Amino acid sequence: MKTLLGLLHFSIAAWAIYSIYQSNAPTGAKVLWSLAVFFFPIVGLLAWFFVGPK
Repeated sequence: MKTLLGLLHFSIAAWAIYSIYQSNAPTGAKVLWSLAVFFFPIVGLLAWFFVGPK
């Protein structure tokens, strides 16, 4: 079960980071968003989903 949750989290985080780098945000913002997703997984993902650049 833990492995499945870890794989699910990794997939979502990878999608978020890919999405961040495909956005039109400036490079500095992309780096900060990526670090937020990496270091604060749940909060970073939720923040990107709700307030990240569209």
